[in-house]
Amino acid sequence: MIRSVLLSSIAAAALAGAAQGAPRQPPPPAPTPVTETLYGVQVTDPYRGMESLDAPTIDWLKAEGRYTRELLGSIAPRAALFKEIVDFSASFGPVKDVQVFGGRTFYQEQAPGADNFNLVVRDQSGPARTLVDVGKLRAAHGGTPYAINYYQASPDGSRVGVGVSAGGSEAALLYIYDVASGAQLAGPLDRADFGGLSWSDDARTLFLIRLQKTDNPQLKYFNSTDQVWDLKGEPRDVLGAPVKASRIVVPPVMGAGVELTPGSNVALAVVQNGVQNEIEIWTGPVSTAGDPAAPWQPLTKRSDGVTSGAVHGDDIYLLSHKDAPTFQILHVKAGQPLSAADVVLPVRPGRLVESIDAAADGLYVQTREGLYSHLLFIAPGAPVREIALPGRGSINGLFTDPRRPGAVVQFESWVVPATFYAWDGTRFTNLNLGAKPSYDPSAYDVIDLTARAKDGVAVPLTVMAKKGARRPGVVLMRAYGSYGISYFPAFNARAIPFLNRDAAWATCNVRGGGELGEAWRLGGKDASKPNTWRDLIACGRALVAQGYTTPDKLFITGGSAGGITMGRSLEEAPELFAGVIDQVPAADPLRMEFTPNGPPNIPEFGSITTEAGFKNLYEMDSLAHVVKGAQYPAVMITTGLNDPRVAPWEPAKFAAALMNSGTSKPVLLRVEEQAGHGIGSTKSQTDGLVADTYAFVFWRAGRPGWAPAE
Repeated sequence: MIRSVLLSSIAAAALAGAAQGAPRQPPPPAPTPVTETLYGVQVTDPYRGMESLDAPTIDWLKAEGRYTRELLGSIAPRAALFKEIVDFSASFGPVKDVQVFGGRTFYQEQAPGADNFNLVVRDQSGPARTLVDVGKLRAAHGGTPYAINYYQASPDGSRVGVGVSAGGSEAALLYIYDVASGAQLAGPLDRADFGGLSWSDDARTLFLIRLQKTDNPQLKYFNSTDQVWDLKGEPRDVLGAPVKASRIVVPPVMGAGVELTPGSNVALAVVQNGVQNEIEIWTGPVSTAGDPAAPWQPLTKRSDGVTSGAVHGDDIYLLSHKDAPTFQILHVKAGQPLSAADVVLPVRPGRLVESIDAAADGLYVQTREGLYSHLLFIAPGAPVREIALPGRGSINGLFTDPRRPGAVVQFESWVVPATFYAWDGTRFTNLNLGAKPSYDPSAYDVIDLTARAKDGVAVPLTVMAKKGARRPGVVLMRAYGSYGISYFPAFNARAIPFLNRDAAWATCNVRGGGELGEAWRLGGKDASKPNTWRDLIACGRALVAQGYTTPDKLFITGGSAGGITMGRSLEEAPELFAGVIDQVPAADPLRMEFTPNGPPNIPEFGSITTEAGFKNLYEMDSLAHVVKGAQYPAVMITTGLNDPRVAPWEPAKFAAALMNSGTSKPVLLRVEEQAGHGIGSTKSQTDGLVADTYAFVFWRAGRPGWAPAE
């Protein structure tokens, strides 16, 4: 109770200060330490009480958010920078998630100047039309921002299922629309956060993943079942832990889904262990897939190293890293065991096999050499063919329909915006989706470098800058390093105003990501996790050694699981960085498994229920390594109060610990009250975050005129 009264007093003081117009930072909450002994190690958590996210903690978060907005808003050049970010990014009309069914092209589009992506359809003739207008939803609900989480059109293009959520919460409601008329046919269906939509060929039946009702927050995000829905009444459970009739046993900590492929009589049941990449696959006939007692037959175990697949008729193609660290493609007929599989594409030295998609004319295979894409085509009985891409860059999306030849390819680079092309077997045709203003990519340099890690490993490092930029100069470097997620070339319109101010963007492809294959991912996982932040430190030192920047002008940024990389980098090499932008960070992994989204992440990070897991988690826990009296670089930590992935108390606890550490540099906590993990944030929210990030960087780099008002 004493802590609550103290925090309430702090929040009240902060509110009073704001009311008087004083830009004064609220004091951090006083520690309320809890000490535990785990496997002989004493661990003290100074802010365990903040995990309840009760009113005092929320009040403090909101007060910190107001202070940070006021402080950064007082930086005089920020207003012009913000306007340039808004105007330049608004001049583009980005498009994503293209699907082509029934002669109709579906895609999400953020029209120039719009705040969100809408769902758009373009018929074979006639103009494009909007099926789901997110702006209208916002206007109808008092200004609360909405976002489309996912969508899936039916194989005949007649219907579409769309998941929509509010305030960045990702708590999706599922709606079904008739495409021709735009009329809503069914829904909203709640607890449809993860979608997993799969339509029957006749568009009468839909399989979906749905969370189960529970009062236990620990079960909220992983206790799901796959359901079948005829768009009438309530869907029926067909697969998952509650389905006792199924021959597939799915523990509550795992998720399962049914996948149908257009034109095929083969259904797949896919079981996944949280965020683990390797999946378990069962096969069965489409005709019985909606029966809880369906005669599913096992195909793969997680130990088989299969991470994805594609189906064409009764042919099943699998992407596997077992005995193939850069992946190989296997083929098996439906009903056969995996032991009968033949190798369609073996390991290719120096090439990462990234994904496979089946079309009527053959397999389209995305591969990478380093960070850059290649596209292969495999037709039955023919040698592997390489398709020349429109340039040197990245395939960041590919769509095929197994019933039709060809593919739709999303191609872009660090400096060239995403363009969608249709490949017809002989040439690429620009689909002319989205708006692309006049913009000169040749005005910018992209420099591919490597850094030598602490253990001697070469780490990919890319620098992007305007031609003629000064050296050494301001550099903002990003990194991630978990789940096998990769940073490949992709255009970022909001980076251009930063580059135009004589600064550089850098990307460090640390281990734990998937850029160089399975061995690269495992090199930054479990006991090897320290390689992730030490790779980033090595990239920073390489930029300094090669004259791109100096420690007083070098900044790092990352978020979510990348927050592990940020927090531990600033703690192990505080002298190397001028500032750190730590976005929605997983800053307290020792406690993360006790959050709703914690159990699904155990396959990636481990659990304190084992000694090895505890040791690994302790090593990656930023909160546990804050040292009293240490001098850290300036830090801006961000969070959203509706974040379903990293509970807001994780960033809050880390911010409080840094504020109380005695460091002389600023520690800011930037809080969005109507957003979550960043997924579903509006354009305005993202523009504001980017402007604050750049203003923070230029301020801390000592650029004249960029200091906050006195």
